[in-house]
Amino acid sequence: MRTKVGIIGGGPAGLLLARLLHRAGVDCVVLESRTRGHVERRQRAGMLEQGTVDALREAGAAGRLDAEGIVHRGIELRFGRARHRIDFPALTGGRTVTIYAQTEIVKDLVALHLADGPPLLFEAEAVAVEGADGEAPVVRFRHEGRDRTLTCDWVVGCDGSHGIARDAFPPAITRTYQRTYPYSWLGVLADVAPSCDELVYARGERGFALHSMRSPTVSRLYLQVPNGTDPADWPDDRIWDELDARFAVDGDWSLRRGPITAKSVTAMRSRVHEPMRHGRLLLAGDAAHIVPPTGAKGLNLAVADVRVLARAFTALHRTGSAQPLEQYSDRCLERVWQATRFSDEMTKMLHAQPDGDAFESRMQLTRLRRITASHQAAAELAAHYTGLPLAV
Repeated sequence: MRTKVGIIGGGPAGLLLARLLHRAGVDCVVLESRTRGHVERRQRAGMLEQGTVDALREAGAAGRLDAEGIVHRGIELRFGRARHRIDFPALTGGRTVTIYAQTEIVKDLVALHLADGPPLLFEAEAVAVEGADGEAPVVRFRHEGRDRTLTCDWVVGCDGSHGIARDAFPPAITRTYQRTYPYSWLGVLADVAPSCDELVYARGERGFALHSMRSPTVSRLYLQVPNGTDPADWPDDRIWDELDARFAVDGDWSLRRGPITAKSVTAMRSRVHEPMRHGRLLLAGDAAHIVPPTGAKGLNLAVADVRVLARAFTALHRTGSAQPLEQYSDRCLERVWQATRFSDEMTKMLHAQPDGDAFESRMQLTRLRRITASHQAAAELAAHYTGLPLAV
């Protein structure tokens, strides 16, 4: 097989990139190691920045998103048994965020590809990228019981934090920066209408809690738990009781309870791989960077990478200039580090310290009070949460 752009990974980053390239007339092939069913069932992010919504519309993949997505105009911070709303449009000049599950984005993009799109091969496991520093890199993969090769002009690794694309970068040019946080999130899906109209971030001595949603009838909730927690140790009643305690406020508010349909534990970590380009191999999304989910940046950073890549490949296709591709890593890493900083600050501000550090606890409250009392501080949070505009 031969193509202009070989894309490893059929998650939202790889699928969206392929869709944008297809609409620009750039040939590409997507290799996904898992089955279609597995890809469409993976539970991941659900909060979309304004720029992510714009990108899906640009790709012609926002029909269901526009019909079913839930637009949010702010978030609520809870601490000291009080509620504080951050009004996004008032602080950002009109920007909002939208709740629409990543699983639904993937379903929409897969359907478009299969109806009218470039080749998308499921159960095609990439095992190596060779010749990235030459003019015709090759992806070796296994598909339908056969060893095959995909020869490309360029290769994009959208294969996540455990993929193989990153392994093709020479160790001599690679730097990895990472941090593991001393707590995790226990996440649950529940068949119950959300108890709030917007996301609630709660900080308290018992630990952090987040109330989110997937739809008007499905709630998504999270609890800070120790690393190594087994979801089986948390029966449903214990989860609801703990959520009740952490969301408690003075005044009229109650948490709706319902059947919990899924439980999982997510480690909290940051990792940035530099550079994001080696020769004709480029990384996008989790293959290059991971952030803790507190700032809701993971999926949105991946889409920002893809938008830069799609414009760069389109420029190469139309003008022959490879300069935007040569600048790709530097352009993206500036945004990646800003998002990593924001996610780190949100995480450290909202989570109880396992070592019981009283000084840090007071500093957390001071940071929260500054945000709720200062227009400038609230505007900075709102600008980063809704997503910084993509540089042209």
